Amino acid sequence: MVKEVITDEDILKCREAFLDLRPHIEAAALPVILRSMINDGFKVVFIERDGKAVSVAGFWSGYKLHRGNYIYIDDLNTLPEYRKNGYAAMIMDWVIAYADKNEIGQIHLDSGVMRFDAHRLYLSKKFIISSHHFVLGKK
Repeated sequence: MVKEVITDEDILKCREAFLDLRPHIEAAALPVILRSMINDGFKVVFIERDGKAVSVAGFWSGYKLHRGNYIYIDDLNTLPEYRKNGYAAMIMDWVIAYADKNEIGQIHLDSGVMRFDAHRLYLSKKFIISSHHFVLGKK
């Protein structure tokens, strides 16, 4: 079952899965960062097994002139030892249902070019590859 992060205890359960995807973030800082983001409207959902979040997603919703109401998924990850169990697909289905329930017309995400398993999931959920993403900056 997909759960939404509400408590600080939920955030701590998600720490390992987020750090697996974002190893550049200091472990002690992650709960503070996530709480701040959640307070600003970031939503975090997870699937719990063995007392920890084994699959997580974090997303924003908003409105842009060029796309209308949308969700942007910043983070979607399943811990390596729990992959191939359908957890990311369950989370993606939850996000799609959330978008439908809230009349949000589009869901966007970026994915590293080497994440082939993730790409298979997104394509199976009817996502399309709509653009290249360009970045100018230090990181």
